[in-house]
Amino acid sequence: MRKTVALFLSSCVISTIAGLPAALAGANITVDVGNGEILSQEDAFQRWYPASTTKLMTAYVAFRLIESGQVTLDTPIKITALAAKQPPSKMGYKVGSELTLDNALKIMLVKSANDIAMAVGETLGGSADKFSMLMNEEARRLGMYGSHFVNPNGLHSDDHYTTARDMAILTLQLRREFPQYAHYFDIEAIDYGGKKPQPNLNALIGRFQGADGMKTGFVCPSGYNLIGSATRNGRTIVTVVFGELKLTTRATKAAELLAKGFDTRGTGTTIDALRPYGAPTRDVAVNMRPTVCPKEVSGSDTWDGKDLEGHIVQGSPYMNRMDHEPAVEKVALLPAKINSLGMEMNRIPIPMPRPDRSSLTDASSALKAVN
Repeated sequence: MRKTVALFLSSCVISTIAGLPAALAGANITVDVGNGEILSQEDAFQRWYPASTTKLMTAYVAFRLIESGQVTLDTPIKITALAAKQPPSKMGYKVGSELTLDNALKIMLVKSANDIAMAVGETLGGSADKFSMLMNEEARRLGMYGSHFVNPNGLHSDDHYTTARDMAILTLQLRREFPQYAHYFDIEAIDYGGKKPQPNLNALIGRFQGADGMKTGFVCPSGYNLIGSATRNGRTIVTVVFGELKLTTRATKAAELLAKGFDTRGTGTTIDALRPYGAPTRDVAVNMRPTVCPKEVSGSDTWDGKDLEGHIVQGSPYMNRMDHEPAVEKVALLPAKINSLGMEMNRIPIPMPRPDRSSLTDASSALKAVN
């Protein structure tokens, strides 16, 4: 068994780049949730930018706060000035708007709205920085020693990074510790009052047999990321795919790894027992911007659920077209708070302090002297 594991890990190291630039190799790991056995892996310890897969940690911290009784799913999440300034993907709600944590989680995990994730962090943590501290505390507690978070939404920072191995640990913990919240990760679409419902950005949902999570992510330096999960015959498998070159291939790659995982009994090595391996450069995050975004572009992790349908299915023998209209969950803001004058509280300008009366007298005397 030890020789088998050693050969497996050696093959992983050899395949790590294999003469190709690191940005073209990507990183991935597939794990059985039930026993933690590794089903496949490639550069699982290579530092990577998580992009919006970060929102899984944001959700995890929120769930921990709920379980400790500090907040509830009905806790109001307020859109702050900082949240409103976040770049797309976003909802664009005005400053002062509020929604429940329940609806915020749905929007954050389906549409991947950066403004909502920031609002969650600021509301629950007191500030984005304090919430990031909570994220890092949880990461250390879980043994995610290759990760560091600086914001709750995954917008790029050189100091915001993780590894495929670490995100697999987080995903396993979400599945094991909070099964009661599993429904947040497989919502097919949300209706927030727009022209049409927003489909889940995770193209596995409704197209890969048994798909039930988890989250996508994209910024130019990260490439296209996808953390997927699926359950068949009571067995749940998760896969982390980092650094794909196209939105379509991250789904087809994840589908392939999951499908092969269901046909595999494991390597005999659990994710808890896995030790660092790979090139010495693994502690330097791969930056895929030159490959994925050779020109200055506005990267997007969005799609309307139809324009890529054929491409995804044609590119994978493991996926099928969605055979039904996506099941939609409605989300909405909380009603605006009205004051005694019948005005919305968030439309009332902030009062400015009155000037000191003595300074007004001095100014008036000065003007008279000039005249």
